[in-house]
This record gives sequence, C-alpha cells and structure tokens, in this order.
Amino acid sequence: MKVSTMDEITINITLLDRPYRLSVARADEEKVRKAGALINERVKYYTKHYAYKDVQDLLSMTALQFATSVVKMDAELSYRNQNLERMLQDLNDLLSEQS
Repeated sequence: MKVSTMDEITINITLLDRPYRLSVARADEEKVRKAGALINERVKYYTKHYAYKDVQDLLSMTALQFATSVVKMDAELSYRNQNLERMLQDLNDLLSEQS
C-alpha cells in the first residue's frame, strides 16, 4: 500500500482474477474492498446458475443487480424521508398549538 495525497491510499483489488490498483480515501478502503468481494461473489453465483457466452454477460447481470438495489434503496429512502418530514410537521403543529 502506497500513501498518496489527502489521506488517500493505494490498494490492490482483484476483480474476476484481474488485479486493479486504486487510489481511495483511507476511510473508504474497507467499503471498496467489500464492494470488490461482493462483485466477485455475484459473478461466481451467476457463473454457476446461468448460461453465459462471456464474462461481459456476467458483469452485465452483476451491474444490473447492483443498480436495481440502488434504485430500490433510493425509493425506500425517499419514502422514509417523506414520512419523517410529515411526522416532524405534525409534531411542529402540535407544539405550535400548545403555545
């Protein structure tokens, strides 16, 4: 691991048996390594369970799965934020009535 500027470090990540050298914020190292491991796990799963022509098919399915997860989490976060805003407004209204 080589240290670079602004509290960044250089790490090596292996995706599909190919090494990649990345500069990441020290605080993000664990997240990046975990993300790499998740990609490798998903590709391995698709290799075992689906027919494919080449590794591009496996990467496409993996990307689609992760993108779908992001879309679902964004929708859930938006829903929760709307509910939280509504609850805070209700609380504010109650407090205003008490004054």
